[in-house]
Amino acid sequence: MTDSPSHPVHPVHSANPADQPTRTKAFAFALMCIGFFMATLDIQIVASSLKDIGGGLSASQDELSWVQTSYLIAEILVIPMSGWLTRVFSTRWLFAFSALGFTATSMLCGIAWDINSMILFRGLQGALGAAMIPTVFTTAFVLFPGKQRLIASTTIGALASLAPTVGPVIGGWITSQWSWHWLFYLNLAPGLAVALMVPKYVHIDKADLSLLKRGDYVGILLMSGFLGCLEYVLEEGPRKNWFGDDVIVLCTWISAICGFLFVVHAFTAKEPIVDLRALAIRNFGIGSLLSFITGIGIFCTVFLTPLFLSRVRGFDSLQIGLALLSVGCFQLLALVAYSTLARFIDMRLLMVVGLVLFGVGCYLYVPLTHDWGWRELLIPQALRGIGQQFCIPPIVTMALGSLPPSRLRSASGLFNLMRNLGGAIGIAVSSTMLNDRLNLHYERLDEHLTAGRPAVEALLQQQAAHLAAVGGNALDAANAGLAALHGLLMREALVLTFSDTFLAVSLCFVVGLLSVFFSRPFGNSAPPPDAH
Repeated sequence: MTDSPSHPVHPVHSANPADQPTRTKAFAFALMCIGFFMATLDIQIVASSLKDIGGGLSASQDELSWVQTSYLIAEILVIPMSGWLTRVFSTRWLFAFSALGFTATSMLCGIAWDINSMILFRGLQGALGAAMIPTVFTTAFVLFPGKQRLIASTTIGALASLAPTVGPVIGGWITSQWSWHWLFYLNLAPGLAVALMVPKYVHIDKADLSLLKRGDYVGILLMSGFLGCLEYVLEEGPRKNWFGDDVIVLCTWISAICGFLFVVHAFTAKEPIVDLRALAIRNFGIGSLLSFITGIGIFCTVFLTPLFLSRVRGFDSLQIGLALLSVGCFQLLALVAYSTLARFIDMRLLMVVGLVLFGVGCYLYVPLTHDWGWRELLIPQALRGIGQQFCIPPIVTMALGSLPPSRLRSASGLFNLMRNLGGAIGIAVSSTMLNDRLNLHYERLDEHLTAGRPAVEALLQQQAAHLAAVGGNALDAANAGLAALHGLLMREALVLTFSDTFLAVSLCFVVGLLSVFFSRPFGNSAPPPDAH
């Protein structure tokens, strides 16, 4: 009989995911999902509270747009590098440091003293938190096999679509109950918990610091110049008359040159920072295109709807949040339905249904009028919420499930980049349309408001009589009547402009639907993928 050891034996963590108990893997994945949800949520959590933030920081409307844009640009720059960073520092330490940095910069955003400090801290928040997004996708496909992988991808897809949607809802409620500062303080407790617990429970791979010596730094510089300048051009172009501004012209040239060199470098380098060759794998290439299109749909609708309710209806942050609440509610209901149907219905069919509902939901915004509120938005938002939930998890499964484990890390960064890039480009194009189409519709409406027309004269006389009775000055009342007519004209032109923009967003889904027919079976209807 052998002697028992005098001290307890502690279990040794293994870097091999297959050796870990299922409960440990599930808990590790849940921790990472919390960080992922926070990083994704914070893109749009300020959407319904920009007016309050502007008032607190004495910022103009143009400056306020950078509160969202700086975060998104920083994420776009860092997300593609996440695959290489995980190989260098390991998944657990990269995720832990990313959560810690995200938490620290969230606190800095909450104590920002002016708009410049807010933009700087938001950029740092996006950059430091960005690595939490693609590493979750990679982890799900490394940790879980078979049917468990479908559940994990469904969870990630649900969070990826739910977070930007409920961001303005949560943000509006927090701002109305406390203040806009708490939009950022909200991250402190869960962020610290994730940062402290991930190193203990996430054991997927090991660090390899030797990779720092042979990193693709040329690719990083070219990619940063390309994406950074592209985002600046798209964001500032509408406000600075595009190529009438010297800085816009310079950034356009830098973006074009860096973009061309980056693509050449990515296809010729031995170990490029982004695996563009993965786009040649059919399902991954189509999945990345669909990720780009759904990024346009998610981010543009979340950008346009609060803007419409604020500028046309004059809603405050809480009213905007409540008006958008139905999207999240229907997404949660759709999650239950999708989880059941995905067990025995072809995922391609579910994806098509989701894309159709998402596109139709966007199209139903087109008959917009100036008095739309939560009741009129209910059906479009219900279809959009259900559509998001039905199409995004299959897209994740189609794209990343088609890759061997050796290519998951780098390709996951590219896949997530496409969604955020679609959102960034979509928002920039939407802003341009809101500027250009507003002028067009105003001029067209103004052509019909000529002096002498009975309807116009009757309206002006009615306005003047009312204002004269209130103010007692006929001349001032007449001028005020003209100002009121101008405001009415501007409001209707703005409504028509929003309608045009929603139509453009809905048309993107036609391209997405056509691309699905070129995809191969995947998920619950496909054999295991061959190694590429």
